[in-house]
Amino acid sequence: MTKKRIYWICQVGGWTALILSELAIYTLEGEVTTGDFFFALANILVCVLLTHFYRLIVREQNWVSLPVYQIALRVIISGLSLGLLMTLMNYPIDLKVLKDTFKSQPYIFFADWLSWSKSMFMWVLSYTVYHYVEHKLDAEIERILLKTSIKESEAKVLRSQLNPHFVFNALNSIRALVSEDPSKAQQGVTQLSNILRNSLLADRRKTVELREELKTVEDYLSLEKVRYEERLKADFHIDPKTVYLQVPPMMLQTLVENAIKHGVQKAMSGGFVQVTTFLEGDYVHIHIRNTGVLAKKDSIDKQKEASGFGLENTERRLHLLYGEDAKFRIFQESEEVVRAEIIVPTQTEGVFKSGSSLSFSKLTSQTS
Repeated sequence: MTKKRIYWICQVGGWTALILSELAIYTLEGEVTTGDFFFALANILVCVLLTHFYRLIVREQNWVSLPVYQIALRVIISGLSLGLLMTLMNYPIDLKVLKDTFKSQPYIFFADWLSWSKSMFMWVLSYTVYHYVEHKLDAEIERILLKTSIKESEAKVLRSQLNPHFVFNALNSIRALVSEDPSKAQQGVTQLSNILRNSLLADRRKTVELREELKTVEDYLSLEKVRYEERLKADFHIDPKTVYLQVPPMMLQTLVENAIKHGVQKAMSGGFVQVTTFLEGDYVHIHIRNTGVLAKKDSIDKQKEASGFGLENTERRLHLLYGEDAKFRIFQESEEVVRAEIIVPTQTEGVFKSGSSLSFSKLTSQTS
């Protein structure tokens, strides 16, 4: 049933019940003529028309958007005004009769006005409160939808970013391999295309399975191995129970890239990158350790600026996806080791099969 139909049922049914119940009381107290019955029907019609006219004014003037004290003042004035109109309509048109009534029993008119005003005020107050609450709920829903839309748009922008420096360096590395080792150059092109494809797909998906992220990291480290050779070492400690859990796309690759750029690259003798995942309760923990130094707290902020979309991107994406349920921090674990920690709620798609795991032997042999 539509709200419009409910409104008219309440309008006609409510006023009919009120006025006919009063007519029934008068019937018990004395004789009621047929004229009184038709007069009651006329009152029902007039009450419906007056209150509907009030509804049109409220909607047209958008009273519910006004401050509460202004709405309250309008409700009081409206109730008294509608009550006065109904009182006047129920008094004889003959001015002589009205004059005699005011002289002999002046309080009767005000008693009738108060009675009608009470009924009108109850209707006006009920409708205004309902419309006000409905307006506030609609406004809150629109605010939430707008906020969600903005967050989704922002998340898409963050997911679609890719460090152009990495692409430039990877292409240079592949170009150097074209004459030296064509098969390795061909493999590098395949790995770069995989990373680029995953980056494009990241714009369409909020989360991916961790194993997909690890495959992207594998391709990325294989390309970086061409540049750094023996200066880059990688180590993986992956809990098999985590590989099918959901994580934000390109997040792990971004952090590994950041670890190489601000850690391994600056170390004179190279360094290492270690990725560890494990489950703890309803959360998946991802730790990335790498060679590097964070001498001061503000160096993290400088690192965020230097990394472009790296650390700041990760923090923002985690906040948009999980709110306060996700945690991210980067700190100096030891004198020459930096650790980044990510904690996100588990969101499993599909069924994890006991004993299944990814083989990282190939990856380790390529990057160690």
